[in-house]
Amino acid sequence: MTTIGQTCTSTPPGDGHFQRKMSLQAAMFIGVGGQIGSGWLFAVLAAAGIAGPSAIVSWLIGGALTMVIALAWMEVGSTIPVSGAIARYPYLSNGGLAGWILGLSYWLANVSLPAIEAVAALTYLGGIFPDLGLLTVRDGVSMLSWPRGILAATALMILFLAINLFGVKLLSECNRWVTWWKIIIPTATFLLLFLTFDGSNFTSYGFFGDPAGGGAGSMFEAVAVSGIALALMGFRGVIDFGGEVRRPGRNIPLGTVGCVVVPLAIYLGLQIAFLGAIDWADAGVPAGDWVALAGSSWADGPLAAALHSSGYALLGAFVSVLLLDAILSPGAAGYIYLGNGARVGYGLAVNHFFPRIMAKVNRHGVPAVSAVVSFVVGCLFFLPAPSWYRLVGFISSALILSTIAASVALVVFRRTAPNLPRPFRLPAPGLLAPAGFVAATVIIYWCGFITLFNLSTILLGGMVIYSVCYSAQMGWTRLAPSVAVAAVFVVGWALVTATSGYLLAPAAVAAPPAAALLTRLLLMVALCTGFLFAMHRISTEEGRRHLTGGHWVVFLLLGLLIVSAIGEYGPLAAPWLVFPADTLSAVVVGLIAFYWAVKTGFRTPGIDELDPQPTSGDHPVASTGPGPSLTAP
Repeated sequence: MTTIGQTCTSTPPGDGHFQRKMSLQAAMFIGVGGQIGSGWLFAVLAAAGIAGPSAIVSWLIGGALTMVIALAWMEVGSTIPVSGAIARYPYLSNGGLAGWILGLSYWLANVSLPAIEAVAALTYLGGIFPDLGLLTVRDGVSMLSWPRGILAATALMILFLAINLFGVKLLSECNRWVTWWKIIIPTATFLLLFLTFDGSNFTSYGFFGDPAGGGAGSMFEAVAVSGIALALMGFRGVIDFGGEVRRPGRNIPLGTVGCVVVPLAIYLGLQIAFLGAIDWADAGVPAGDWVALAGSSWADGPLAAALHSSGYALLGAFVSVLLLDAILSPGAAGYIYLGNGARVGYGLAVNHFFPRIMAKVNRHGVPAVSAVVSFVVGCLFFLPAPSWYRLVGFISSALILSTIAASVALVVFRRTAPNLPRPFRLPAPGLLAPAGFVAATVIIYWCGFITLFNLSTILLGGMVIYSVCYSAQMGWTRLAPSVAVAAVFVVGWALVTATSGYLLAPAAVAAPPAAALLTRLLLMVALCTGFLFAMHRISTEEGRRHLTGGHWVVFLLLGLLIVSAIGEYGPLAAPWLVFPADTLSAVVVGLIAFYWAVKTGFRTPGIDELDPQPTSGDHPVASTGPGPSLTAP
């Protein structure tokens, strides 16, 4: 077995089977290939429908926040370059509970991403060829129909799985040429749309926070729920494949920057060109009614509709190329994301959160069992609401929540493992690390109350699995008491959340009385507090340390949920907090959570394999169970 300390620049720990190394270009194309997927097809209309012409500013805000978030990942990712790394860092810095909640969040985001890409491809196809019967309309939103649409999406998912099972070499070779296509076609699209540019769309209907354009708060909401964050957060693909990248100290930071800058430039061009090409009459909505765009005839294929409405033969002919790309771009992103999900599942299995069989790799160096599990769970996302516009908010929030791990890990690792080789060191970590954490926090807040409620319900409810499976397996608690604590919690949690009316609800729900809403939220806080208190009582000293290291995650989710409930993006008819007071409140919650996380971070057993020279005061408590390992399975 090998460790990271021995192989920091060669074979990563835990990834001894991943022998085929990718170049900087291949690594960056993995990220860019994932980013230019369904987002470029739908995000421009979704952002315009929320923020009007101010959507341009939303992209700039999203790009700036993404870069700040990515800075910490450059150091942590090049220091510990392992596959599925994003799911493994929280455990290494803060222990089991934080590792489980953030790892589960990132895994859910990744296994659902192939599904949303399949939905996007078939939505475009079904919108242009309605006779195929791939789409149906529910609650005013186009969704995949049953059986044709959903069965076709499942077939695409099977194709994504097959491509991944042949290994990273085939993946990187295919992706190189596909990504060039995915860069060229969107670029050509926005250049052609400039032929129909109408400047009055920018000047006549509201801009830069004018109420006619949706207000200043809508610019920030668009970052989170229109697909902007989803598109730009693809930089983490370089981190996920960190164990398969040559010269990680150089290539991971460079690839990360490239995965922010290149897609942002393309998306900005598309957004500007689309706004200037909107033909209100052809879309069937009153001029300047930005909100109505999401339910217009353009929603199933906004860029194709803009090209068609131009009246130019060249642009109309280009729709055929666009249709091909509408299949290829989401399709290519889908197989990349399924590969990401497989490696995240691998990372969670290495840390004993998932069954160890998911850490096994096939002869091509691919975690095959994990890939199959990712495929199966991903297909479940077709069941509740197979619509791009419905899925994007939840996926974005789960994805962004997991990105906060690096900011905490960077500071904690510098204290608990100072001797680790750091090919890239982030300057001014005392400023940039909390800035990255807060940047992620506010994007999560902007996702809105309904999305936060669903995310918190799943992740905090998932603590019962930590109690019954992980804690008991590690020997930190006995099984019988763990089951009893988990049973009481899950019954109460189900009663409070399932009767709320917010689970799987659309973005707009009837405004509840403030007292009833706050009572429900306080019950959720009480249940989580009681669960953690009971777990502390039945846990060993080591188990308590792993629980304490994760309290901040529970606080962050519940704190943001409460602020969201009374804020501008919540369900109250008269919010108690309006922009910017609500966003500033979310910043305060984020800063408290960050410094809480840094304070409770500790030297976990897995760090001993990386840094054999511990600093005083940061030794782990002697393990009473089979501690998670970063060595090869």
